[in-house]
Amino acid sequence: MSDKWGSRKTWHLAGTVLVLVSFPLVFSECGVCWMAPGLTWVAPLYYAVLIAAFQTGWATVQIAHLSLIPDLTPRQAERAELTAIRYTASVCSSLALYVITWIVFHVTRGGMGMDRVGPGDVFKFRSIVFVGVTIGTVCSIWFRYGLNVPSHADISTRHQVNKANARNGKAPSQLVNGLDFLRRSSLYQVALLYMASRLFLTLSLVYMPLYLDESLNQDVETLASVPFASFVASFIASLAIKYSSGFLSSKMGYLLGALISLAGCIWVGTGSSAGQSLQMYGVAVLLGAGSSITMVTSLCITADLIGPNTDSGAFVYGAVTFLDKLFNGIAVMIIEELKCEDVTLCPHYYQDVLAYVCGGSALLGLIVLLTVFPFSRNIFKSKGSNIVVG
Repeated sequence: MSDKWGSRKTWHLAGTVLVLVSFPLVFSECGVCWMAPGLTWVAPLYYAVLIAAFQTGWATVQIAHLSLIPDLTPRQAERAELTAIRYTASVCSSLALYVITWIVFHVTRGGMGMDRVGPGDVFKFRSIVFVGVTIGTVCSIWFRYGLNVPSHADISTRHQVNKANARNGKAPSQLVNGLDFLRRSSLYQVALLYMASRLFLTLSLVYMPLYLDESLNQDVETLASVPFASFVASFIASLAIKYSSGFLSSKMGYLLGALISLAGCIWVGTGSSAGQSLQMYGVAVLLGAGSSITMVTSLCITADLIGPNTDSGAFVYGAVTFLDKLFNGIAVMIIEELKCEDVTLCPHYYQDVLAYVCGGSALLGLIVLLTVFPFSRNIFKSKGSNIVVG
């Protein structure tokens, strides 16, 4: 790889191209079904391949982008700040997509108002995807040509300095190469911490609208406004993490976020049916803020684990995110499998999911955090603390 582009940006480009090719096709008609009109398995296979290609490209983009953070700076506080900025941008993109979706459905609604979504609305989703992909392409080009990444030679030089300092006893963090991380228990601790954070975020986002719709029978405006309140809370919380990263450790921040998340789950579980729709705004704020804080700080803890081992950054982020995707998929499958076919038989099912499953994932994060503390006990840190020497 050339120093001009760097391996991270090259992998990012490859993943971006794969996403741009596959994602719009997921919302289009089957492009090969005309070749075998009598075979019913062609369409499912076609879309399964597209979704697999999209997920591969998306994972490539995310891992390449995350592994750039340790390359950009050796300072712990700056890595935490970059992680918070990255997550804030992610929340902004979700808010932007939310607004685009609202505009498309508002402009194209019929005379009867906002009806339920059905097969006839496929063109609306195609429009949303087109706008989103266009914006994403522009941002990817800006990232590609606008970000100056340290050259491979500079990173190698820094790594050599770290090795020399380690030999002389001056480096604060032990250097580990590649697969050696698999022999460190801290990798599995951090992976579980990130998995718990991502599980809480995913389940709360997926099942909050379902809870409002099936359990509380809320109108369309509430189905839209409650998740919006959660996104706004996530945005504000990620900004707060950005400005507190200089003096508050990642682990103390995770503790705070997990407690906020648990408070939201307890509120859902103990809330009464009367006035529950209004209470859900408060719950949404707690769930949004808690998930944002735990996600940012778990990524910061992952960057702390990488330390000066920037050559292994992509491997560590890949291992951590693999566990998250595996358990998220399993969790959703189990939840949907246990759901009653008749909603009236278990009217509080999604309330229990938010209260107990999401609460359990937040509690799991707290338990794992207690095992992570031994390898870095500092709660508060100085603003200029470094991970590496040199």
